[in-house]
Amino acid sequence: MYALVTGASSGIGLQYATELARQKYDLLLVSNQEKEIQEAATDLANRFGIQTIGLYKDLSTENAAQELHTYCKENNLQIDILINNAGIFFFNEYVKTDIKRIELMLNLHMKTVSEMCYYFGADMKERGFGYILNMSSMSAWMTMPGISVYNATKAYILNFSRSIWYEMKPYGVGVTAICPGAVDTGLYGLSDKWRKVAVGIGVSMRPEELAKKALKKMFKKKKQYIPGWINHIFIFLVKHLPDWFIFLMIKRIEQFQK
Repeated sequence: MYALVTGASSGIGLQYATELARQKYDLLLVSNQEKEIQEAATDLANRFGIQTIGLYKDLSTENAAQELHTYCKENNLQIDILINNAGIFFFNEYVKTDIKRIELMLNLHMKTVSEMCYYFGADMKERGFGYILNMSSMSAWMTMPGISVYNATKAYILNFSRSIWYEMKPYGVGVTAICPGAVDTGLYGLSDKWRKVAVGIGVSMRPEELAKKALKKMFKKKKQYIPGWINHIFIFLVKHLPDWFIFLMIKRIEQFQK
């Protein structure tokens, strides 16, 4: 039984891989960081005595999901756990963002995730067993300038995952959308100072803590999981934020990134 983890060379993806390795699952680790993914695969194999494959691949390309599925078929790798974790983040005004970065995010977060679920989900459905974890975000409930593409793609992942949960559940396949708030990685571009503050007040979560809790929900085949009680409150609040407050938040976030 293999678990396939995308974006596994660092951050949350590496923590997913580490936790699955601790539970003795063999791993296919995928990343667009060639050196780092090989190092991660070797390290986990040595530490936990499992089979690991580190595969360098850009998942934002046109046929990435189909090519990855073909690779697994050709190498007789049965994927029973699929962790769609690969993603990017940027904070910028929409029309000032390079169109190539926008296309990359749309492909990586929506097209590739959808096609990964299509190809590997069909195999799981045929076998009557499997788990899919898709990384959404608490921002799926937000209409926040500066992250317009990010929160829109994360909303897509959330609703897509919730919908196919109903389709796959009768066939023994779980589909779980994970919707964390801030996670203490370098993804958001915050300074070390503000990362420590966010963790200290509970707004941000350590990636190893998130990985453990998210995988528990995945194995229980929960439809979605929002970690942290403060995030449940925050989701309710952001739906009613006045416009003046949102403009203020934009300025604050820009300051935090300095």
